[in-house]
Amino acid sequence: MCITGMSEQWVVARIKQKGDSKCIPWKNLRDLILAHPDVKKRVDIFSLSIYGLVIFPKALGHVDEAISDLFDRLDKGVTPVPTILAETFRSLNVCQRTGEGRFIGCAQLLLVWFYSHF
Repeated sequence: MCITGMSEQWVVARIKQKGDSKCIPWKNLRDLILAHPDVKKRVDIFSLSIYGLVIFPKALGHVDEAISDLFDRLDKGVTPVPTILAETFRSLNVCQRTGEGRFIGCAQLLLVWFYSHF
């Protein structure tokens, strides 16, 4: 609600259950980007969409609710590095446990973190 500037009813009506996560469809966010009266909110929603669809993709065409919480914290100056590492570890762990699958996360961000720490 804070990021979109929309009412709680608007947000609740659009949240969908995808697997074990609650997500909002990209289509709804796209519509907000195109029609929101506040330009700053448009940019925030666009950034949230990119972050959710590219950096932490969980459900195709949807942005995870947890990403919107993380994004809201970023606006308050909280660093995303622990979250990126935790999400990377979770994804790699799932791939190893099942013996198949693919890494879900942003390999480029992980590479940047490795280069800056080792």
